[in-house]
Amino acid sequence: MTNVSSMCGIIAYTGIEPAAPILYEGLKRLEYRGYDSAGIVTINPENQLFELKKDAGRVQDIHQKHNLLDLKGTIGIAHTRWATHGGVTHNNAHPHISNNGKIAVIHNGIIENYKELRSDLISKGFTFSSETDTEVVPNLIEYWMRVKGIGFIEAVMKALRAVEGNFALVILDKDSKTIVGAKNGSPLVLGVGSNAHSKKELFLASDIPAFLDRTKEVVYLYDGDMVILNVLKDGMRSYEIVDYREGRGKSVMRPVQSVSWDIEHAAKGEFDHFMLKEISEQVETIQRAASQDREVIEDITDRIRKARGVFLIGCGSSFHACLSASYLFSKLAAFHINAVLASEFSAYEDFLKKDTLVIAVSQSGETIDVLDAIKTAKEKGCQVVSIVNVMGSSATQFADKSLFLNAGPEVSVLSTKTYTAQLAVLFLLAYALADKYDEGVKKLKYLWNIVYNLTAATTRNRIRQLSDKLASHEHIFVLGRGSLYATALEAALKIKEVSYIHAEAFAGGELKHGSISLIGKGTPCVVFVSKDSEKKILSNAMEVKSRGGYLVGIGPSPIDLFDFFIKVPETEELNPICQIIPIQIIAYQLAVILGHDPDRPRNLAKSVTVR
Repeated sequence: MTNVSSMCGIIAYTGIEPAAPILYEGLKRLEYRGYDSAGIVTINPENQLFELKKDAGRVQDIHQKHNLLDLKGTIGIAHTRWATHGGVTHNNAHPHISNNGKIAVIHNGIIENYKELRSDLISKGFTFSSETDTEVVPNLIEYWMRVKGIGFIEAVMKALRAVEGNFALVILDKDSKTIVGAKNGSPLVLGVGSNAHSKKELFLASDIPAFLDRTKEVVYLYDGDMVILNVLKDGMRSYEIVDYREGRGKSVMRPVQSVSWDIEHAAKGEFDHFMLKEISEQVETIQRAASQDREVIEDITDRIRKARGVFLIGCGSSFHACLSASYLFSKLAAFHINAVLASEFSAYEDFLKKDTLVIAVSQSGETIDVLDAIKTAKEKGCQVVSIVNVMGSSATQFADKSLFLNAGPEVSVLSTKTYTAQLAVLFLLAYALADKYDEGVKKLKYLWNIVYNLTAATTRNRIRQLSDKLASHEHIFVLGRGSLYATALEAALKIKEVSYIHAEAFAGGELKHGSISLIGKGTPCVVFVSKDSEKKILSNAMEVKSRGGYLVGIGPSPIDLFDFFIKVPETEELNPICQIIPIQIIAYQLAVILGHDPDRPRNLAKSVTVR
């Protein structure tokens, strides 16, 4: 399998209005999912042929070059790509068209057996114009239709059964004007027009913001689902969902659900970048995360108490939230929980029993390493609880119980508000496990004032002085102890993934075990301080200072040892929530100072949906 990050943006429309403007706006909202190339294909009603425009580059640049808005027709599909198979070129951009020009396909994920399928199709006379794995799909469908003489829907099912891997596919048939979407391990959601003529327009997308300005009515699709969007004789639209794995397609029912947030939540508003907007939103998102149904919290804590072995699993920032929470479960509830990287979870599968509980933490609920770990747990008979931000995501479909962060859409690639929301939910579970649920809610609600001040313009302006100084350095070190060690790991991740400055985190006591040799005159070192760790961490900080390091302190009280100090009030167990916020701001400011796009850091996409 290819070891690569991938997450592409998918948007499809069938309705009575011109498709191109709707698809173009959807692509712009999905660009955080991939931004190296993009394209749109529609069916021209005058000549009944595909009109295709695509290229390498960002959506806006492609539009300026090709004018994406003059594509004709009321039916179309569009895609913004994050390269996996094949470089960033015009030919590799989606959509891809079959040899006979009748089938168009867009795709998110990986088709693992594409080489075998491609070789077989080449032997049958098919040609390929790209290096992608995607292009086998329209040609495979053409083969079944043209050579074998079967209909479009049956040909799609045969193609879906032939491909292996995790994918979301959207397929447009020129002749019937039918759009088909299917998913297996990658996100895909159906949007149903919410006006009085609700069936006049339907959408498919990899994420709800793509069509949220048009409708809040959505259908979350499950793995194995194939949704068929038909054009009726009176111009109305209809849809049907089937399980493509069952015979000729077994009909399945999925409820239509209403999204509680609106398009303003997915727009930048007065902010220059989504990252800064989402940092500022933590005043509200931490509160929303803490406003959980008490019965659900108590149900999960009851599962924790009864389990023989509990694992917290996540990747990246989500893993740091798990690690931080594991300290609190131990300290507050005297309960041991194993925090494990989801990508390493298979090494623990021999410990898994039917009475083991696995708590999977993921913003998107689509991260492939998390889903693989969940599947491993389910195969062993374990119970699974998911903590996610996206309702209807794959993680929720596999889980026995789910908790939602309620943070709204997070558009910036970097996790900010969802990280602190994860901490809030996990900490609330720890308080409930210690029979202190009401105290936990009260403490989380109290954070409102502190977070408001930490994200205010006055604080950001003061921190900017530090960011200006740090921007000239190639290396930054970060120290913490206890749960603030996990905060140090998250801080280092934030700095390096958006500013491209090398940042490395250490548990305070570990720096002297070798890595202190890297400290020289002026080397920046960020030190997280709390009331319970102050004595030990300051001893570590002194070791850095004595070697000429430049000390940045984050904590409740100014200390002469520090060259620059950022005050964050003491909140005891909740320090990890508050103390990460200044680093989120620093990371953002470093990116801007150094001329990088903080919403779209290089080589990264919002979630890792392939291995």
